[in-house]
Amino acid sequence: MLLGAILIVGVLWLASGGSLQKKYVMYLAVVEESVAGLNINAPVKYNGVDVGKVKNIRLDPSNPELVRLLFAIERGTPITVDTVAVLKTQGLTGIAYVELDGGAQNAAPLVASADEKYPTIRTKPSLSTRLENILTSVLAKLDNTSSNIDSLLSTENRESFKQSLANIATVTKTIAARQAEIDQGIVNASIAAKNTAQATQKFNPMLDKLAPVIDQLSLTIAQIQRSAIAIEKVSNEAGIASKSVSKTVESVGANIVHHTDETLPEIQRLLIELNALSASLKRLSEQTERDPASLLRGRKPVPNGPGESSN
Repeated sequence: MLLGAILIVGVLWLASGGSLQKKYVMYLAVVEESVAGLNINAPVKYNGVDVGKVKNIRLDPSNPELVRLLFAIERGTPITVDTVAVLKTQGLTGIAYVELDGGAQNAAPLVASADEKYPTIRTKPSLSTRLENILTSVLAKLDNTSSNIDSLLSTENRESFKQSLANIATVTKTIAARQAEIDQGIVNASIAAKNTAQATQKFNPMLDKLAPVIDQLSLTIAQIQRSAIAIEKVSNEAGIASKSVSKTVESVGANIVHHTDETLPEIQRLLIELNALSASLKRLSEQTERDPASLLRGRKPVPNGPGESSN
């Protein structure tokens, strides 16, 4: 009875959290891949050492493509902000577990954010996921390459390739048949190249002699250009002066017309008086020619005619 009582007390003490029971801290991890093979109570290892177990596995309510994993990790395990959780499989059996990889030694401890109840450990894709992504990319590229090869080796392209080979064969035969002519053409080209080189050597001294003439011609052209610019300026100034003269002539003409309208009647009266004066002078001249003495004694009175009296 004493032994049974001690056993019952020991069991109750351990169940209530005695000093021999390990203390655990809860951590959260969110993965973006399938967790097939991972079960509740699966081991959680830190650099290969068991430090806890998986307590809960469930989908994220806001995004079904995410899986939320809840870990119970022994108190004192150095979980820092650099710690990363990765899904791995053990041996050939395919039993999955979680591997924790620690970061820097002096990194800050991981704490819970304001919107999460537990601290969240960062995750990265597992090896199988990375291989699957690589294989998917490689298969897509292979599929694309295969499609390109199929397009390249289509019936039309094969016929075109055959025709090209036939044309190449024809050209090769033609070249082989005209080998002698081609050799002679190469020889002629070599001779022409030599002649060109000799002509170039002879032409260089002529260019040296023509260089001063070309320079003088350039100077002359420059002077002609400057003269043309000066003539253009003079022409522009003459045009401006011509416009000014035209305006002046128009103004003077208007003034002349105005003065003509005012003085023309006076001039006409003056001309009439001048005509009368001229007639008087003419009569005086004729009288003087007939009787020069009349200038001294005056003109004789005209005698009365028949029937006239002196009154």
